[in-house]
Amino acid sequence: MTEAQLIVLATPVFFALIGVELAVGLARGRNGYRLSDALSSIGLGVMSRIVGLFTALLAIGIYAWIYERFALWRLPESSPWTWIAGLVAYDFLYYWHHRAGHRVALFWAAHVVHHQSEDYNLSTALRQTSSGWLAGWIFYLPMALVGFPPLVFGVVALIDLLYQFWVHTEQIGKLGWFDRWFCAPSNHRVHHAVNDRYLDRNYGGVFIVWDRMFRTYAEEEQAEPCVYGTRAPLRSWNPVWANLQVYADLARDASRARRWPDKVRVWSKPPGWRPVDVAARWPKPPFVVDAFARFDPQVSRPRQVAALALFAALLAATLVFLWHYEALGWPARIAAGAALIAALWGVGRLCENVPLAAVATPAKTPRPSTP
Repeated sequence: MTEAQLIVLATPVFFALIGVELAVGLARGRNGYRLSDALSSIGLGVMSRIVGLFTALLAIGIYAWIYERFALWRLPESSPWTWIAGLVAYDFLYYWHHRAGHRVALFWAAHVVHHQSEDYNLSTALRQTSSGWLAGWIFYLPMALVGFPPLVFGVVALIDLLYQFWVHTEQIGKLGWFDRWFCAPSNHRVHHAVNDRYLDRNYGGVFIVWDRMFRTYAEEEQAEPCVYGTRAPLRSWNPVWANLQVYADLARDASRARRWPDKVRVWSKPPGWRPVDVAARWPKPPFVVDAFARFDPQVSRPRQVAALALFAALLAATLVFLWHYEALGWPARIAAGAALIAALWGVGRLCENVPLAAVATPAKTPRPSTP
């Protein structure tokens, strides 16, 4: 069974848990869901899965190539210790990958997608990037060199990812001793917050001990509730733009910088860094957490129904596509993938209350009337 088919089988579980969380939130009088935001987050997860079908071979292929030619040992797949050590090793490397995703602009451009939601719920967990394949695989090559087989690498990577689903909720409080060792909802709420106290903390995927070891841990404080999102808000439900926004901003600053070293540093410095000359000519207002307002365009009920119906249809089509992907030829794969992404774009437009016809068709300049 392929990874894509496992995702198909897991999807009903994801939605069942989202339903439980929604019901609990409503019963407690603190619902954390908005339709447009949830559709955007889940849609970005769908888009990530679609793009991943076409890019997964890059990461796995490079890993397998390094393993076959340069592995110092060949750890046995039959040993449970190989799998346990593989999960710990993967999570350790994930910590550094995740940390780089917040401290290096190029990696942030990919990771930012996961943080753009200004709500925090289980749908946020599904909000994944479609461009992480560009460079993220670099961090995991030490596992290949040590000798963890590609199968072990692929499985523990999937376990690490699936584990993190449940920590994206406000409905579970602190968990005592568990919070000291593992990534848990309280720890991960801190990670998603833009408050000064919480910014760039708690990178661990399964284990939070890495953050305690490397001094990036912060505890959630009741006196300071988490504010979610990013300090350069997306302000759009467009899934394509969500993946391209930061790349576009970095490219714009690089092109505007006068000095060549600055054109390179734009990509390697922490997010938010800008060359002095660029910042002076094109200033941006400072981020003030107390003035933060959520992106929440009002959408009519008919448009909400239309967005939900379109999303349900494309979700069903995506599950069929993921299940039968291996049996399709490349032209069918590309056509189906493009059609599904276009449908996701349509859902975003409906949620932004933008007329689809007006966006898709440029307005014609009226001809002067003839006398």
